Amino acid sequence: MADPDQELDLDLIKRKTVSGVVTFTLRSFFIQAFTFFATFILTILLAPSVFGVFFVVSAILNLFVYFSDIGLAAALIQKKEKPTEEDFKTTFTIQQAMILSLVLIGLLFSKKIAGFYHLDDSGLWLLRVLIFSLSLSSLKTIPSIILERRLDFTKLIIPQIVEHIIFYSLAIILAYKGLGLASFTYSVLARGIVGLILIYIISPWKPGFSFSRKSAKNLVSFGLPFQANSVLALLKDDLLTVFLGKILPYAQVGYVGWAQKFAFVPLRFFMDNVIKVTFPAYSRLQENKNELGKAIDKSIFFVTFFVYPSVLGMMAIAKPFVDLIPKYNKWEPALPLLYFFGINALFAAVNTTLSNTLFAIGKPKIVLNLMVFWTILTWLSTYLLVIRFGYLGVGMASALVAGSTSVIIYFVKKNVPIQLIKNVSGPLLISILMFIVLIEFLKLLPVTFLSLALAILLGIILYSGLSLLIFRENLIKESRTVVAAFLGRKF
Repeated sequence: MADPDQELDLDLIKRKTVSGVVTFTLRSFFIQAFTFFATFILTILLAPSVFGVFFVVSAILNLFVYFSDIGLAAALIQKKEKPTEEDFKTTFTIQQAMILSLVLIGLLFSKKIAGFYHLDDSGLWLLRVLIFSLSLSSLKTIPSIILERRLDFTKLIIPQIVEHIIFYSLAIILAYKGLGLASFTYSVLARGIVGLILIYIISPWKPGFSFSRKSAKNLVSFGLPFQANSVLALLKDDLLTVFLGKILPYAQVGYVGWAQKFAFVPLRFFMDNVIKVTFPAYSRLQENKNELGKAIDKSIFFVTFFVYPSVLGMMAIAKPFVDLIPKYNKWEPALPLLYFFGINALFAAVNTTLSNTLFAIGKPKIVLNLMVFWTILTWLSTYLLVIRFGYLGVGMASALVAGSTSVIIYFVKKNVPIQLIKNVSGPLLISILMFIVLIEFLKLLPVTFLSLALAILLGIILYSGLSLLIFRENLIKESRTVVAAFLGRKF
C-alpha cells in the first residue's frame, strides 16, 4: 500500500493544491450541472410539501451526523506529523462506537420523531434509511483521510461523482413513477452502498479496532474545539430548519429549502472545492506564514471571481426564469428568499474561506467563540423576523447574520498576512455592474427564452470583458500556474 502521508515539499504542495482545486472544480462543474438539472426535474415532478418534508428530515439527520464525530477526522488531516496506523485505528474505533450508539438510538426513537413532526409512513422510512446511512458514511472516513493527506484529490472525487449520479438518477426515475417521498428513500440507500464500495476500491485500508489513550488525547485536543464549531453550525442552520418545520407549513419550509439550494449553488460549486483542497494544503503550510498568505489570497480571488458574478447573475434572471418554465410559478413566493440568501452567499464566499484558514493553522477556538455569537444571533433574529414577516423572515435573518461574519477578517489578519480588499473589490464591483445591466436589459425585452438566453450571454461577455481589461496580468499568470500544475512543472 502506498504511504498515506508521503513527504511533500513546498513546490509539490503548491502543485497538488492548484491541480486539486481545478480537479474539484471540474468535478463540481459536472456534479452541479447534473444536480441543478436533476433538482429542476424533481421540482416539477414533486410538490413543495414533499421537498419540505425531505429538507426537515435531512436536517433531523444532521443532528445525528454532528454528534457522530468529535473532530478526529479533521485532526488527522490537520496534524503536522505523519499519522500512525494506531492513530487511524483509534479514530476508527471511537467513531464506530459513537455511530453504532447513535444509529440504535435513532432507530429506536424514529417513530416518536416522525409522530412529533406528523410524518406519514413514507416520511418515517426516509428518516430510518437516512439514520442507517450514517453507518455507511462512517466506514468511508479513514480511506478518505488517507487520500486527503496525500492531497490526492483526483481519486477522491470519483466516489462523489458516482454517488450523485446514482442518487439523482434513481430519484428522478422513481419520482416519475409516482413514488413521491419514497423516491428519496431508495436513492439515499443506493448512494450509500455504492459510495462505500468505491472508496475502498480506490483507497484500500484494512479496518481494525484498537485504542491508544495517547493518540486519542492528542487528536481530541484539536478535534473537540473543531467539532464544537460544527455542532454550533448545526444549531445555527440545521436545527433551525427542524424548528421551522414546527412553526411553518411544509410548503413554506420547501420555499426556504428551494431558495437556499439555488442561492448557494455557486458556493457549493466553487467555494466548497477550494475549502476541501485548501484545508489539508494550508495545514501543511502553517509554519510558512508568507507562503500561506499568498495561498489564501489566491483562494479568495478565485472564489470571489466566480461566486460573485454567479450569485448576482442568478438573482438578476430568477424572476423571468420562474415565469417562463411551465408549472414552475409555484416557486414564485420563494423569490424574495432567493435574494436574501444570495446576499448571504456573497459574504460567505470570503468569510467561510477565512474561517477555514483559522482551522488549518490550529486556532479552532477563535472560530468557536464567534460561532457562539452567530448562533445566538441567528436564532434570535430568525424567530423575531419570522413572527413579524412570516417565512420571509428566514431569509432576512440569514442576510443579517452573514454581514456580521466579516469580523473573522480581523482575526485572520492577526495571524497571516493577506490582502483582502485587493482580491475582493474588483470581482464585486464588476459583478454589481453586470447585475444592473442585466436588470435593465430584461426590462427592455418581452420575457421569452430568447431574451433570457441573450441576457445570460450578455452577462458572460460583460463580466469576462471587464475582467480581462482589469485583471489581465493576474489571469494570465494564474492560467500558467494551472497549466504548470497539471504538467507537473515548477511554478
